Amino acid sequence: MKIAFVTDSGTGKDIAALQKDGIYSIPLQVSDGKASYQDLEEMGLDEVYARMAQGELLTTSLPSVGRIEELFAHLREQGYEMVFAVPICAGLSGTINAMRMCAESVGIAFDFVDCHVTAVVQEYLIQTAKYLHEAQVGLERVKELLIQVIHTTNTLLLPSDLQHLKRGGRLTPLAATLGGLLKIKPILQINEQTNGKIDVLDKVRTMHRAMDRMVEHMKAQGVDETYDITVAHADDALEGQVLQDKLKQAFPNASHHMIQLVSVVGVHTGRGCQAIQYFKRLDLAAVKG
Repeated sequence: MKIAFVTDSGTGKDIAALQKDGIYSIPLQVSDGKASYQDLEEMGLDEVYARMAQGELLTTSLPSVGRIEELFAHLREQGYEMVFAVPICAGLSGTINAMRMCAESVGIAFDFVDCHVTAVVQEYLIQTAKYLHEAQVGLERVKELLIQVIHTTNTLLLPSDLQHLKRGGRLTPLAATLGGLLKIKPILQINEQTNGKIDVLDKVRTMHRAMDRMVEHMKAQGVDETYDITVAHADDALEGQVLQDKLKQAFPNASHHMIQLVSVVGVHTGRGCQAIQYFKRLDLAAVKG
C-alpha cells in the first residue's frame, strides 16, 4: 500500500524542510484578531514573538480545511492509497478530526496516532513512522512502537508572564494577581495522562527554583541516557541556557537540544516561558531486527 506521511506546523518545521524527508505538512493558523496567517509561511516564529513583545494578543487555530482537502486530493491523484498522520494533539487542536473528515470527503484511507502533545515529539514520531514503514515494518506494529514513545513523553511548561495567561483566558484574574504578588511560578504539563491538555503539575516560588523542581520531577520519572531532552524557550534564550545547563548536569549522557517554543504553544503561555520536552528514543536498529 502506498502511504503518505502527513503532519502539521506544530512540529516547528516548515513545509519545505519536511518535504525534503518525504513528509507532507500543513500549516496551522495564527490570528491577530484582524487576519489569519499561515503558521511558518506567512508568519514565522520571530514575527510571532516580536508582535507579542508589542503587546499583541495572538491566537492559533487548526489548518484551513480547504488546505487539508487540497493536499489529500493531490495525494490521491499521485497514487497514494492512505494518509498516515501525526498531527498536533486533539487536546490542543481539532486538526485530527478535520483531517479525518477531509480524508473521507476526498476518498482516501486515513489513520493516525495522537501524540498527546506537539513540537519535537510530533516531528520525531512522523519521521520514525516513515522510516519504519520504509524498513518494511507493518503499520500496526509502527503504531505500537509510536505509542511506546508516547508513554514516555512529557512536556513541562514554566510560564513567566501570568498576566498573559490571564488575558488569554487560561488563568483567572485573581489567580494571576495573587501569583504575581507572591511570585508563584506554576509548572504546567502536557502529556498522555492529561489527554493532551495543559494541566498544573506544581506551584513553586521563583523561576530557578521551579526549574530545579522540573529536574527533580524528571529524575523521579526515570529519565536517563536513552532520552531525548529539548529546552524550548519563548523568546528568552538566556534563561533557556540556564535551564539547559541544569538538565545537562542532571542528565549528562542524554541527548540535549534547544529550540524556540512553537507558535501554537508560545502564543498561549506568553514570552519568557521555558519548556522541557522529553521522551525515550526507540532503538531503531533493534526494531528492524
